Amino acid sequence: MNYELFIARRYLFAKKSHHAINIISGISVLGVAVATMAMVVTLSVFNGFQDLVADLFTAFDPELLVTPKDGQTISAKDPALLQLKKSDAVEAYTPVLEGQALVVEGGKQQVVTIKGVADNITKQGHIEDILYGDGHFCLHADILEYGVLGIQLAQQLGLPAFFENPLQVYAPKPGERVNIGNPLSSFNHDELQSPGVVFMVRQAKYDANYILTSLGFAQRLFDREGKLSSVELKLKNGSDSNVKKVKQQLQAQLGERFKVQDRYEQQNDVFRVMRIEKLISYVFLSFILLVACFNIIGSLSMLMIDKRQDIQTLRSLGATDSQICTVFRLEGHIISLAGALLGLVLGVTLCWVQQKYGLVTMGDSEGSFIIETYPVSVYWTDIILILVTVLAVGWLAIWYPVRYLSRTLLK
Repeated sequence: MNYELFIARRYLFAKKSHHAINIISGISVLGVAVATMAMVVTLSVFNGFQDLVADLFTAFDPELLVTPKDGQTISAKDPALLQLKKSDAVEAYTPVLEGQALVVEGGKQQVVTIKGVADNITKQGHIEDILYGDGHFCLHADILEYGVLGIQLAQQLGLPAFFENPLQVYAPKPGERVNIGNPLSSFNHDELQSPGVVFMVRQAKYDANYILTSLGFAQRLFDREGKLSSVELKLKNGSDSNVKKVKQQLQAQLGERFKVQDRYEQQNDVFRVMRIEKLISYVFLSFILLVACFNIIGSLSMLMIDKRQDIQTLRSLGATDSQICTVFRLEGHIISLAGALLGLVLGVTLCWVQQKYGLVTMGDSEGSFIIETYPVSVYWTDIILILVTVLAVGWLAIWYPVRYLSRTLLK
């Protein structure tokens, strides 16, 4: 141990001639600890909401989504897509065709998104977990075609989970102008039966706009026989690291004509807003941390005044001015490090208590929110970032004032 660090450590823990210096040093450590704890808790809450939203989309969005870059439909027999079926990493390959259509029910009309999917859609996620009603999930049977509506869409049309009369669906014929004399002749028309269930993703983007049905129904309705708008993939033994790796491999395999997106990229707008909010909170909390670190300057100033005789003794023993400045800088770094470690422990502990017991609730109205308590998720990357931030901010707050005060006293 070099003597500068040894002296700095002794100054921190030894009893001072003025008891107020000990109190101010303790307040400095506590101030840094509270600011650090606030950063841990705040960033963990943002992580919790991000994980919550990701979980909501998990039942509806695939692990990987393959779409053409030009936004047009593609042939279901495209050689590049057929190669995906042979990939060792792919467990389920689900062709999809989406398009806009008009549904009519009892005088009510609504423009919706028809999502036609293959029968193995249940292998993509946990769609059974978001179904509500007395029926069962079914896309087609014999000559009947079924449509599973989003719960908000069903409410807008005034339909229960099971409706007796078939839902009338209209889609414009590609490349045709509307016939003013007979407008319906310009539209393809078909009917969807009710399977007795609706789905609820808890996101209006899907719940208020989507109808799930068979791929064949969508291809006939939109005159897109043998065409797809996308392909959904489920990976074997999927994990975050595996998804990223496989995504890169498939993108290289498919080439420039296609783009491969994971769940976060599929909902990029939602998660980008959340990342920006988290970044802004981090920046503001860093400024609060900087203010807290200024307390360390007051503690070091009083300590240097209290140790004037020790400074003269150190100079007599051969210590240079730079080495004496280093002693007090190390004193400040120790204070900031102690506050950082204490704050990290307190922050992680509070997050664990919230996860286990849910002490802080979302509101007093039960059932008004998707969850009853604030979600928290502690990322170790955030812990490392916070620790580095505290030490860096502490160094910035301490370096010049200590250098200036030390030189003043040495003169």
